[in-house]
Amino acid sequence: MTVEHEDQLEKLRVVGALVARTLAAMGAALEPGMTTKELDDIGRALLEKDGARSAPELTYNFPGATCISVGPDCAHGIPGDTVVKAGDLINIDVSAELDGYFGDTGASFAVPPVTKRVERLCRDGRRAMWAGIRAVKPGARLNEVGRSIEAFAQKNGYSLVRNLASHGVGLSLHDEPREIATWNEPRDRRLIPEGLVFTIEPFLSLGADWVDELDDGWTLRPPRGQPTVQYEHTLVATRNGPLVLTLA
Repeated sequence: MTVEHEDQLEKLRVVGALVARTLAAMGAALEPGMTTKELDDIGRALLEKDGARSAPELTYNFPGATCISVGPDCAHGIPGDTVVKAGDLINIDVSAELDGYFGDTGASFAVPPVTKRVERLCRDGRRAMWAGIRAVKPGARLNEVGRSIEAFAQKNGYSLVRNLASHGVGLSLHDEPREIATWNEPRDRRLIPEGLVFTIEPFLSLGADWVDELDDGWTLRPPRGQPTVQYEHTLVATRNGPLVLTLA
């Protein structure tokens, strides 16, 4: 999607703010002893209160309102009877449709107490995402996003999962341009047009560069259970730089 008028931008702002508030509320509610289904119910209630629909349910018939992955799983986890424990690393991904427009955001949360190593991974996961966001400029190549993220990852001793990518969003959950690499992909010669709506969501890892799908057909896990985090924003490329739509 490319934003063409202010009304579109305003609707994107509204759904972006909603998924951001929902993610923040779910993160604040996260505590040992609750199930991931109970956490998902909080997200569902907040989305439905404002008239929004879960994007993964709507688009893919996903069995939950949000994706909740308990480490070593790192993406597309199905909410259920799994009980949250102290020390868990949990990813929450919230995406929704409201009034025909989609917003998408996500973050990883470490349930205390956790090791300094995991604290640093979470901190640097956010820094990696912002390294990519700062590279967004109309007329620049899309691969500048991944080049900037990879430069950060290499400098700080991390790997990047390379079979999960950022994507266009706006009028659908997964829109054009598809598969925007969060690593350096020099063969990608696509440019960023002004008004382009897309996500930036690197998966920063302590050693994994790939994830496998589990038998449930959804959940993704690094092959050796390496700790992996994801942070995600939806943004618009404007002449004044990236406009982040999913800040709480």
